[in-house]
Amino acid sequence: METVYRSDIGRIRQHNEDCTGIFLNKEKAVFAIVADGMGGHLAGDVASSMAVSAFRGLWESSDGIATPDQAESWLKAKIEEVNRQLFEHSISHPECSGMGTTFVGAICTPSFATIGHIGDSRCYLLNANGFNQITEDHSLVNELVRSGEISKEDAEHHPRKNVLMRAMGTERTVEVEIKSVCTEDGDALLLCSDGLSNKVSEEEMQSSLESGESLEEAAGRLIGLANQYGGEDNISVAMVLMLSGDGEGDSAC
Repeated sequence: METVYRSDIGRIRQHNEDCTGIFLNKEKAVFAIVADGMGGHLAGDVASSMAVSAFRGLWESSDGIATPDQAESWLKAKIEEVNRQLFEHSISHPECSGMGTTFVGAICTPSFATIGHIGDSRCYLLNANGFNQITEDHSLVNELVRSGEISKEDAEHHPRKNVLMRAMGTERTVEVEIKSVCTEDGDALLLCSDGLSNKVSEEEMQSSLESGESLEEAAGRLIGLANQYGGEDNISVAMVLMLSGDGEGDSAC
């Protein structure tokens, strides 16, 4: 597999409260993560960096994840574990009171990917069916769109666009959505914070992935576009290009 992750402070913010990473476990399976922190003072970057660091340790010591069911079970358990860690840290450290973070994470193997998310950081999949968002934002405006109260176009400029319905670390327990998708050679996953998805269109994301550039160049292009279009928020992206290698495990999905 080919991978890349990048995070940029943007053009306006004084601190980068995003955190991202891509890690390998004992069997060289890939875990990609993007977290967008929130909270007073510097608590947002504490929350996002704690989440990424925790998942790095958990993933790098893991093995035996060969099927979508195993991946979903592992991810659900670890999300609950990391959520508790963040919540307990915020309770015991008053300066971090109320901190939280979005989360989108993907376990990537040659034959399937398992994605979990909380909040409005997103995962997109590029495959034979095109380029599609495969997570659904846990945000107030998305709830309003789903209920038919506002249109998708209205949501783009809604004054409460940044209000989340769920976040990691803000409560002792958290509800997470997890799904698995079959993948083939040449498919790609793109995980990002809203600093990218609020600025760069899906067409531009797809074009960057299909441009023939390296993933590193594509990531740089996308961050450059988000900054060109205003860069009001931190911008993070993690991308995984599925390359099947020797084809082992193709029957898992």
